[in-house]
Amino acid sequence: MQAPKHWKKLTLVSITALVLIGSMQESVGRYHGSERGESGEGGNAAYLRANNATWQAECSACHMAYPPSMLPASSWKAMMSDLPNHFGTDASLDEATIQEIMPLLEGFAAKEPSPAPEKPVLRITETRWFKRQHDEISDRTWNNPKVKSASNCMACHTQADKGNFDEDNVRIPR
Repeated sequence: MQAPKHWKKLTLVSITALVLIGSMQESVGRYHGSERGESGEGGNAAYLRANNATWQAECSACHMAYPPSMLPASSWKAMMSDLPNHFGTDASLDEATIQEIMPLLEGFAAKEPSPAPEKPVLRITETRWFKRQHDEISDRTWNNPKVKSASNCMACHTQADKGNFDEDNVRIPR
């Protein structure tokens, strides 16, 4: 007895979907397993998958919503647990909002550093990755009024707000 035609089509579509899902998971795993996306230059694809309207609205109310992959989960947990003292500002959120944002931050966080630091690094600019990537930037550039500080990614990375930190999109202000 032969299977109906639609079963053959359904089987083919299902196999194709499984192959695509498997390849997507593999690429997310490669990205997520690196220290701040080194295997995914710029991290744009993971950033787009890591989008969450609440995270975007709450974090970008004061600064760019930094991609979760820029810090390990331990850093995000420490930061989110002390929002009343968020770098000199009270950025308090209600518990429901924190519970909505935390899975995103943890799910797309950078790999935990090894050896683990005594205290989690809270500033992206203090991570080994950031220092390595920006070691050629002069103090003059950091002090440029158009840059203001190392945490102002958008000053040089023209698509940072989209999670794209690719060197092709860097324009250092003069």
